[in-house]
Amino acid sequence: MDQTATKIARTIATEIGAAPNQVVAATDLLDGGATVPFVARYRKEATGGLDDTQLRNLAERLTYLRELEKRRSAIASSIQEQGKLTPELSKFIASADTKSALEDIYLPYKPKRRTRAMIARENGLEPLLRAILADRNADPAELANGYLSDAVATQKDALNGARDIYSEELSESAVLLGRLRDFMRREALVTARVKDGMQEKGAKFSDYFEHSEKWSQIASHRALAILRASKEDVLTVDIAPDPEAGLPRVIEMIEAEIGITGNGKGDLWLRSVASWAWRLKFAMSMYTDLLGDLMRRAHEDAISVFARNLKDLLLAAPAGPRVTLGLDPGIRTGCKAAVVDATGKVLATETIYPFQPKNDIRGSEAAIVRLIKTYSVELVAIGNGTASRETDKLVADTLKLLPAGVKAPTKVIVSEAGASVYSASELAAKEFPDLDVSLRGAVSIARRLQDPLAELVKISPEAIGVGQYQHDVDQRKLAQSLEAVVEDAVNGVGVDLNMASTALLSHVAGLGPSIAQNIVEYRDMNGAFGSRKALLKVAGLGPKAFEQCAGFLRVAGGNEPLDASSVHPEAYGVARKIVSACGRDIRAIMGHPETLSGLRAEDFVTDTFGLPTVRDILGELEKPGRDPRPSFVTATFADGVNEIKDLKPGMLLEGTVTNVAAFGAFVDVGVHQDGLVHISQLADKFVKDPHDVVKAGDVVKVRVTEVDAPRKRIALTMRKDDGGGDDAAKGGSNRKERSERPGATKSGGSRGYQGKTTAGPKSKGSAPAASTGAFGAALLDAMKKK
Repeated sequence: MDQTATKIARTIATEIGAAPNQVVAATDLLDGGATVPFVARYRKEATGGLDDTQLRNLAERLTYLRELEKRRSAIASSIQEQGKLTPELSKFIASADTKSALEDIYLPYKPKRRTRAMIARENGLEPLLRAILADRNADPAELANGYLSDAVATQKDALNGARDIYSEELSESAVLLGRLRDFMRREALVTARVKDGMQEKGAKFSDYFEHSEKWSQIASHRALAILRASKEDVLTVDIAPDPEAGLPRVIEMIEAEIGITGNGKGDLWLRSVASWAWRLKFAMSMYTDLLGDLMRRAHEDAISVFARNLKDLLLAAPAGPRVTLGLDPGIRTGCKAAVVDATGKVLATETIYPFQPKNDIRGSEAAIVRLIKTYSVELVAIGNGTASRETDKLVADTLKLLPAGVKAPTKVIVSEAGASVYSASELAAKEFPDLDVSLRGAVSIARRLQDPLAELVKISPEAIGVGQYQHDVDQRKLAQSLEAVVEDAVNGVGVDLNMASTALLSHVAGLGPSIAQNIVEYRDMNGAFGSRKALLKVAGLGPKAFEQCAGFLRVAGGNEPLDASSVHPEAYGVARKIVSACGRDIRAIMGHPETLSGLRAEDFVTDTFGLPTVRDILGELEKPGRDPRPSFVTATFADGVNEIKDLKPGMLLEGTVTNVAAFGAFVDVGVHQDGLVHISQLADKFVKDPHDVVKAGDVVKVRVTEVDAPRKRIALTMRKDDGGGDDAAKGGSNRKERSERPGATKSGGSRGYQGKTTAGPKSKGSAPAASTGAFGAALLDAMKKK
């Protein structure tokens, strides 16, 4: 391994908390085409047990550091070609640990357009600058007389030219740039002010009309709110040192670089150059750099929030293979109904019109009763769009009409986020070519109750909308992050090879849309797969793809019992030795942990398979095909609480967490509008990160603390005390949440265990989506009163 690779491995090892040899092993595997889920699950011996998060970070940093080394080499070569590469400069280049530091070093040698400093040099003014620097007691104006010419008519022109030359030299000093940048990162202020005449248009950003806080301390959601307001031309934004305390210090740093120690006329002139250099050279470059860093930091945080919420939704508890009636609520166009069997196959569809203008309540009730009786429906999934609570009430009333002997199904409010996107997609058209687009949504709602992961992977993650300012962040990085979340979720759960859709299979490690489609086509032509090995007959699926995907695919009821587990085919030999040591048939062992008692994992270690793999095999034999997702539970909404006007402070309610942001959690309590549990109200102790307390899909108990019906804002608390704001003093409170909620999102109804569209494409039957933010002003007032 060369020195560059060794250096990269050591850097990454420090960052992810691993040893260099672990990084080297993982890098070799990833470079060889292995996927993160495969390496994390089946190459623990090689990597020393690096998990998927460490591997994702490793892969991302590996790309950055390789690009850094490539740029380092290119810069060194460019300076070498100019004949200016000195040993000292080579050391500077070799020690730069970021791209920005490298570019600072390269700045004086970088080809540039014709500048004022270049013109001044052409006019022979560089010696004037050197003369001023050499004799600080001399009068620069008198020295300038010796440099007048046809091109330089006056003393002022000469001194301005000298100033331009020195300002450029200072602005290209890597050392000075580094010091100024470090200072600005610590001390610079982000200042926002409303533009004249934009007060009314930008009212949702009113908390930032006169706002200032340190660049180093600004929270990502506040930064994104300010940046959006700037983009909408509501605010002007500046990033600069504090005029009273900070500005004198940056000028002092520039003066120190110049070496001003006295008060001679030359020193006084150089002090004016220092101020000029800051205003004309450094201030804008610092602003640009810090703004870029702020955007990247805010984007990374927002993407992280989105990814964590998406993971929680994808891994939400499945209701399981039960006959389900899906209802997609609607008013004028009617409610769309679809019954699917335990495997998700459509059994029946219908449209009912219980609301205006038809008000066919009796006919709608009769239709629901008939569908429940005919198909032995066990679950009713109600979409959370417009008229969801009205539909929920209709179903509740209808269940009372079921004849004796007919078991009433369980009704659940389900997020319909992205259902309309799926309904109109090419995938939905292939699945249901003869089904009306509107009815496809009801099918999706039913299926996502049975298995949220299997159904939600059919929808673009962005359309699910569980993040902050998703349309404001780097879309490429967002897509990469969300794809990684989906991949980890799918492979973490495992996929039934004979039941999975093309969309689900395409996220299995080693596969992709093309091979996934080939698998489904092979299955349709030849029937169910009898074993994992049969996958090798699929077009385009070679040994490498088989190695990556086989362990994550399940074949139930096949000739090889281990095919239904997460044991990889390459380790079947070890599994059979364990079975043989038990002296029983493998089917009698799988799922019966008592039969494995007394076995020592160390006794089955081989040169190929170490202790981590053996322990995983023993765990899988104990609980084969174990689903890591939680048990299915639903929230029970309070009777008579259907709209925001029904809420009163002090009410104790049950609800479902729909979204978790940096400043708190949004909870659906069944009134068409989510309430906010501010971070200071999540627990009776200080909470640094809301994700430490709740996640999307959790069923929680909340108490209403304040209701602002006109603005559709609900303040909730999960604290067991009086909901006071003691934690605010510790940093838990955030005074700026109101404008983090531009275009407050209407949830469109209540829902069960899943999330809602808080941003992104408009879901059918819902209000136009916007970025989720928090409701802070009324909440803060309430906290102050307490």
